[in-house]
Formats: sequence, structure tokens, C-alpha cells
Amino acid sequence: MEQEIKPILAKLDDHSTIHSVRPVSGGQINQAFKVETDRGCYFIKTNDQASANFFSFEKIGLERIASTKTIAVPEVYYCQETTENESAFLVLEWIEETNITSAYTRLGEQLASLHQHTHAQYGLDVDGFLGTLAQPNDQTDSWVDYYKNYRLQTQLNYGIDQGIIQGNRRKKLEKLMNKLSNYIPDEPAASLLHGDLWSGNFLIGSNGQPYLVDPAILVGDRAFELAYTELFGGFPADFYHAYDEVWPLAKEYTDVKPIYQLFYLLVHLNIFGEHYGRSVDEILNKYV
Repeated sequence: MEQEIKPILAKLDDHSTIHSVRPVSGGQINQAFKVETDRGCYFIKTNDQASANFFSFEKIGLERIASTKTIAVPEVYYCQETTENESAFLVLEWIEETNITSAYTRLGEQLASLHQHTHAQYGLDVDGFLGTLAQPNDQTDSWVDYYKNYRLQTQLNYGIDQGIIQGNRRKKLEKLMNKLSNYIPDEPAASLLHGDLWSGNFLIGSNGQPYLVDPAILVGDRAFELAYTELFGGFPADFYHAYDEVWPLAKEYTDVKPIYQLFYLLVHLNIFGEHYGRSVDEILNKYV
């Protein structure tokens, strides 16, 4: 593996001695490595089958979050998409993790500060990805329009193509989409969101500083972000309390939460299969 890593490090002008190349967990999509050289320590992700702009979208997300100066992200050292002769790769700062439970308070506070960075429109000016699925984007004046046409409709299309969203499930989803304005706000604060915030997509650094990783950014209702953090077990209570201390959620949050969780359940349904079908159907049956 060292011979494959050397050309990547050369892009950073690091020709120093490589001391170790250790595979680390990089999710189900990429190969990932911790690489130590005389010059420093890197986190390198590679993918020889990555779609165009796959790592560039992650780079954009990290850099836009970093620009808010609200919450830490790993520094991006280099990004390359797949070429005729080379695989795609992304080189990031290596974050040495610790397990400091009090860091959840900082995470809540800093996430709320991130969400206070608002924009004039919803959506995004570049297309992106969520997991392995392409996510088309555009910028709209209506959050309902963006959520319906670019989020739910995209997952509906994937599900139809795979034959996993059909029959009553398809009919109920389409009915819900047609009356979406009854359930979610049209003009909430247009917050910068991480977009894929679950427990595996943040780290606690050695100084107790939370770091966001693997973003799938968008501009939207911050309740969309918080709803996903609650979907698979949720974060500790300290996280939510700290968030509310900085920017309390509206009382309507509990009403919109299932509608927002539906999107992420549809993503899991389309990627991982029918195991998530029951949860999708429970939300559809609740509203349709």
C-alpha cells in the first residue's frame, strides 16, 4: 500500500519517509488510511469507482462549514477526482480521537451557532451526494418546494427505479408530497446544515473539541438536521439542552420531525433495502 500512497503524498509535496500506513474505518464507500510521515499525519480516503465530483462535494462542505468559524472540521489538504490514470482521493488532517462525554455540550452549542449562519435561499448551488446516492440540488425561495422536488422526489425516483417504492407506498408518498405545505414551514430560517449528522459523522478531538466530518451540506430548516440526530437512538440529552440554550427550537418541532426523518429513512431504504420499509410506511400511514 505504501507504493500507492507515495504518489498521493507527492501531490502535497511530502516526499519524506513514510512510517506507517494503517487502514481505518472509512464507511462502506471508500478505503481509508491513517498515514504517518516525517512531516505529519494524514487521513486519506481513496475510491477507484467514485462518481465525478464525489470528493469535491465533501471538500466544498468542509470548507464552507470551516468558513463560518463556529465548529471545527478537519483541514482539507488535497482533493483529486478520478482521472484516466488515477483513482479519486481526499487527504485530510488526521484528528486524534478521544471519548470526552462533556464534549456533547460543546457540540450542541457549536451546531446551533453553525445553524445561525443563514442564507437568502434554500438548497445548494452545486449537486452533491448522500452516501452513494447522487443528490441533485438547486436554490429556491421556498423550503417546501426544495424539500419536495429535490429531496423527497429524488428518493421516490430512486425507489421506483429499484421497484422498492411501489403500490400503496408510492401512492401515499405522492399524496404526502402534494400536501407537504400543510406540515412543514415554507420560509423557516435558511440555515447552513451539515446534512448527514448522525453519531458516526462527528469526532471528539484530543482537546475535547468536536469536529464535523463527512458533510452533505445544504441550506434548509435546522429542524431537518435535528430530526436526523434523533432517528437512530439520538444524541445525549446534554447535546439537545446545549443547542436549545443557544437557539431554542420552535414548539412545532415535534410535529415536523417525522416528516424530516422520512427523507433519511427513504435514503436508507434505497441504499440498504426493505429493512427500513416498515419505518417508512409507519410515517406515511401517520400522515396519509
